[in-house]
Amino acid sequence: MFGHWEIIAIVLVALLLFGGKRIPELARGLGKSVTNFKAGLKEDQVDETETTAQQEKETPQKEEVS
Repeated sequence: MFGHWEIIAIVLVALLLFGGKRIPELARGLGKSVTNFKAGLKEDQVDETETTAQQEKETPQKEEVS
């Protein structure tokens, strides 16, 4: 994907744009954002599963007549 020189160039540009003190803050914020996003996805999946189970309970089953 990226070679060594490309990664070094990206790091140098980031250092020039943001400075050495801001980069750890940005990385920490990015990490928290990813964690919150993953937690939101898991929460959404749990809510969807609960909603589906609740709908199945509320929907009356039709009896099959032979």
